[in-house]
Amino acid sequence: MMKTFQYGQQHLTASIALGIARGERKGILTPETREKIRASAAAVEQIVANGKPVYGINTGFGPLCTTMISPDQTRKLQENILKSHAVGLGEPIPTEIAKLMLILKLHALAKGYSGIQEQTLDRIVWHIEHDVIPVVPKQGSVGASGDLAPLSHLFIPLIGLGKVQYQGKTLSTSEVLQQHQLEAIHLGPKEGLALINGTQFMSAFGVKVLDRFYNILAHADITGAMMLEGLLGSIKPFSAELHQLRPYPGNQHVAQTILNLLHESEIVHSHATCARVQDPYSLRCMPQVHGASRNAWLHLKQTLEIEINSVTDNPVVFDENHTISGGNFHGQPIAMPLDYACLAASEIGNISDRRIYLSLEGDTPGVPKLLLKETGLNSGFMIPQYTTAALASENKGLCFPSSADSIPTSLGQEDHVSMGSIGARKALQVIENVEKILGVELFCAAQAVDFHAPLKSGKIMTALYEHVRTKIKHVTEDQIMYEDMETAIEMIRSGELLILAKEVAEKEGLELETQWSGEFDRL
Repeated sequence: MMKTFQYGQQHLTASIALGIARGERKGILTPETREKIRASAAAVEQIVANGKPVYGINTGFGPLCTTMISPDQTRKLQENILKSHAVGLGEPIPTEIAKLMLILKLHALAKGYSGIQEQTLDRIVWHIEHDVIPVVPKQGSVGASGDLAPLSHLFIPLIGLGKVQYQGKTLSTSEVLQQHQLEAIHLGPKEGLALINGTQFMSAFGVKVLDRFYNILAHADITGAMMLEGLLGSIKPFSAELHQLRPYPGNQHVAQTILNLLHESEIVHSHATCARVQDPYSLRCMPQVHGASRNAWLHLKQTLEIEINSVTDNPVVFDENHTISGGNFHGQPIAMPLDYACLAASEIGNISDRRIYLSLEGDTPGVPKLLLKETGLNSGFMIPQYTTAALASENKGLCFPSSADSIPTSLGQEDHVSMGSIGARKALQVIENVEKILGVELFCAAQAVDFHAPLKSGKIMTALYEHVRTKIKHVTEDQIMYEDMETAIEMIRSGELLILAKEVAEKEGLELETQWSGEFDRL
């Protein structure tokens, strides 16, 4: 039986949100939640009937907050705000992220502080369960009064407007509603404002960032460990007693993970008494660099969990006599961690590129320059590193913190904004580039390990290396390489190496998890 999640009641995590988005878990509105929703909507109706000015319920928006709206026009006001604010531009965001936006917004509205109608939430549930996902342009949010433009595009289908993705096609909302014999929703007082005030655009991107950032962190340890073997690096810098003297959780987790991956490696033991004193930083400092990025990931996870379980629209309705027009929609609390995560992800690509470069120098016994025995006529692996250098450089340009900028909007009413939506999109772009860099490192590391045959690694790393070799053959002379590079990148992106590592560890009774895995292996 499929697991359920109770919107508005239970604690939402990134993994649960992704599970609902992928059809692996069902979200429901319980009778208790519905009762809170009805009470909140009734409070708003009473505010309208009383005629006392409350922002966004019977007043205009932003700089028009002192303009009173008559009771008979309050519903029209809510449809107008969806229409006027649907001004996003650019390519549509990925459908899964738009679906995550629906899920996150539904959870926030279901807490019962937004004055939303029960039928409106039921329609959002219908969109999620039938995969009728609104088309949301990627540009247009400054991340302060909520993600106004993206959320407007997300919810104009409720009133029969805009476009949706359905069964692999982009269709007009009206066409899909007609197919299902449904009418557009008629919004009540405050509903339009409740729908578009909030941080669900940047939070939905944040959920994807968290997921894919986790994946590159896990695979950076794998590619780094394989490269350490290929370049005959020392495992002493990963010793537990060293990292106990500087006990950052991320550092300790990475150091122990790499030791676990290289457990009983013949390649490692083959040079235990060599004369090399120390390795370059890109090998020796993996715990410190990978670990710092893991600590940044953990900070983002903790922040994002608070955010996706919060009420972030405005005004917040406690009851008919108690409403507060505040700033819970302001994206700064997650805009800054997203910028931090962007930088942290970029550094994983940066150090990976350095290891790739190191593998080409020809300073490792038995491993030829450019990872090819016969060079001159052949360029070997020289040019793949150009590609990773370009990607690493592109990432550096994307690391300028979006949250450091602010441009006043709304005639000065919104005079400080977070730009969190831009930071969230950039972070995901950087992670996509790092996936490519790590794929190239995997390609190069396997080539380096080849030259140490017949020596083998331990059981886990041997299984990973052999899996790579079932899809990518050893290179003996210049050939078209981008196809092998793409194959390696897909191995990173798919997570298959991590899955295999866990399967082998379980089958062979080997340690792969660490005492910090509970923090770093859970979304």
